[in-house]
Amino acid sequence: MILLSELVALVPLDVPNPAPIDPTGGAQGVELLFAYLKWGVLGICGAIALASAGYMAWGALSHRPEENQKGKRAFLISGAATVAAAIAIPMVNNVFSAVG
Repeated sequence: MILLSELVALVPLDVPNPAPIDPTGGAQGVELLFAYLKWGVLGICGAIALASAGYMAWGALSHRPEENQKGKRAFLISGAATVAAAIAIPMVNNVFSAVG
C-alpha cells in the first residue's frame, strides 16, 4: 500500500498541453494543393451527377429500365459524395486555421 502511494506521488498532476504547431513550417504549397484537391473533388462530384442524369435520361428514352436504375444509383452516390465533401472541406479548413 505504501508503494502504491509513492507511485501515485510521482505522477505529475499538471500534464502540459502544448499548442499545435505547423508541421510544414508555413509552406504555402500544401495549402494550395489542398485548395486544388477540394475544388477538384467538387468538380468531379458535379460531373458525375450530370453524367448519371444523362444516363438516366438515356435509359428512360431508350426503354432500358436497368440502365435507368444504374443512373439513379450513380446519381444518389454522387449526391452522397458531394455531401461528404461539403462536410470534409470545412473540417480541413478548421484544421489548417487551428495550426496556422
